[in-house]
Amino acid sequence: MCGIAALISNSNHGDVDLSLTAMVNAMHHRGPDASGVRVFQKGAEVVGVGHARLSIIDLAGGRQPMPNEDDSMWITYNGEIYNHLELRRELQARGHQYRSNSDTETVLHAYEEWGPDCVKRFNGMFAFAIWDKDNQTLFVARDRLGIKPLYYAECQGSLVLASEIKAVLASEWIEASINEERVPEQFTFGYLAGSDTLFKGIKKLMPGHHLVYRNGQARITQYWDIPLPTDHQTSSDEDLVDEFSELFQDSVRQRMMSDVPLGVFLSGGLDSSSIASLMAREMPGQLKTFSVGFEADYYSEFDFAREVAATLDSDHHEVVLTPKAFFESLPMLTWHEDEPIRSSPSIALYHVAKLAREHVTVVLTGEGSDELFAGYDRYWATLFNMRWGKPYNAMLPKIVREQGLKHTLWKWPLPLSLKKKISHTFVGHSMDPAEIVFDNFYAIFPQRIHEAVFTPDFYARTRHVDPYADNLRFYNHRKTKNTLDRLLYTDQKTYLLELLMKQDNMSMAASIESRVPFLDHRLVEFAVNVPNRLKVRQQAGKRIVKDAMAKFLPESVRRRKKTGFPVPFNDWLKRGFDSTLKQILIDDRVEDRNILSRSCIEQLLREHQQGQRDHTEALWTMFNFEVWARMFIDGERPEVISDELMGCNSHADVPAAIG
Repeated sequence: MCGIAALISNSNHGDVDLSLTAMVNAMHHRGPDASGVRVFQKGAEVVGVGHARLSIIDLAGGRQPMPNEDDSMWITYNGEIYNHLELRRELQARGHQYRSNSDTETVLHAYEEWGPDCVKRFNGMFAFAIWDKDNQTLFVARDRLGIKPLYYAECQGSLVLASEIKAVLASEWIEASINEERVPEQFTFGYLAGSDTLFKGIKKLMPGHHLVYRNGQARITQYWDIPLPTDHQTSSDEDLVDEFSELFQDSVRQRMMSDVPLGVFLSGGLDSSSIASLMAREMPGQLKTFSVGFEADYYSEFDFAREVAATLDSDHHEVVLTPKAFFESLPMLTWHEDEPIRSSPSIALYHVAKLAREHVTVVLTGEGSDELFAGYDRYWATLFNMRWGKPYNAMLPKIVREQGLKHTLWKWPLPLSLKKKISHTFVGHSMDPAEIVFDNFYAIFPQRIHEAVFTPDFYARTRHVDPYADNLRFYNHRKTKNTLDRLLYTDQKTYLLELLMKQDNMSMAASIESRVPFLDHRLVEFAVNVPNRLKVRQQAGKRIVKDAMAKFLPESVRRRKKTGFPVPFNDWLKRGFDSTLKQILIDDRVEDRNILSRSCIEQLLREHQQGQRDHTEALWTMFNFEVWARMFIDGERPEVISDELMGCNSHADVPAAIG
């Protein structure tokens, strides 16, 4: 895996070579094996392309930026094209001459041959930029699902783009400042669903889109979208299971293409175990598996992973993540993630990637299965709400629902666990999608409490912003009566992108490439037409995956209840790390930033410490926003923030590697 960068300027931005070199250096972790820059000038226009390389395919060749045969086109590319050998043979038959065995060169020749339509022929993950000298055109593309990242900014008639936001900022063509209008959405969901980022002026090229920059103008086009379900399904369930099995096995097989050692992140859950099982069948030697866990047995998945590793006879390795290692590494990992860290498992992901890097350079991971085949509880719960919410609303007057049942729910003489479950039903929410879907299962700080969360000044400046707009845009764009399809499509366009960004940044922080077999676009297109009964049955999802893996995995693994990846963050707070949050959040710098209400912060901390309410996710979101702001907006270095965090706590253990 690699880091790419490009600049194109029609105005005076200083030394393009120096800016480009700074951008590439900011991504050294993405490509520690080699780097290069190339600058071109024609008249007033100056163009530069840069690259940081992690060697995976064609170790001796494949250096970038890479030219075509006559040096009229130059490419900087990040990704893997798994069908590049078939495309290579076709392109050679059409007269293209190769200098290497790299898939990079296939991308370049494919663009020569088919122009922007070349992306429709690729099976893989990619983000690349090609400078066409003859036509003075920069062509930029991102893969269909957004597995590989790409950010850009237009400024003063110029364009700057890179694999990471920090590299865009390293150009010094754009200044780091908070995109205030996106802050409400950031605090509602913990991530941004559209093309905007939390940095003013910096955007992400959306999945399935390409950008053409010429004569100082950028034109963005969508070349692929997840298709709508067909009206008629004629295949039997057994045939669909067989078809999925063939596609999935082929996807895993293709993603084992590598000239360097590879392994798999293994949690012991269905998705990672499925990939590991198929890999073990294809590997000429012993499969290497890697797991992360914690000292507390309740949170660790070690037992599950060990069971699968023993079944596969894999070369298994584990790392125990302690609270000290967690908090100490958090600022550095916020720097790698570029935006506030949405969820604490990101930290654990880095530590298992760091462990894996000691043994392999490529890993396969299980992202995407839940969003394709309905693995989260929120899917069946929403279907339940949609089915019974309408008759409930029709039977009871609004005043009874709103002022009676909903208002008094938390006072009912019922167990807390049962009241929480009821609160996620139509009893606790209206049938508006913003409430019954997004507030119910995604929101950290729902819009209705933003006036209390933000300072009066900030709330007055941003109260016009609809934090649900981008999510609702995807939800409403899906013109189908199939509610489950709309939910899955929305997650594939929003929540999944956050997971993929985390996966990419945390693995690349350890200089390791991660591949996602479930997100082969053929599987995504197939999944659309899998009927609901093969996705959700009663309160369990991913039935088709479980059925397909019956001949590869034991029953205990296939039927194991999904647990996610819990991190004992709340337990650590109870063990004294709450002082870490106070150190960051009860600080004059938070007040000076004039975004978060100090009284709200104090109330959340007080209620959490006294056990009145569980505000773990809310406090985590505030904490990470402030760490991010200190680093990227105030210019404080990660190690300085880390020292400050660890100055509050000196009693925890260091992480231990096992196996």
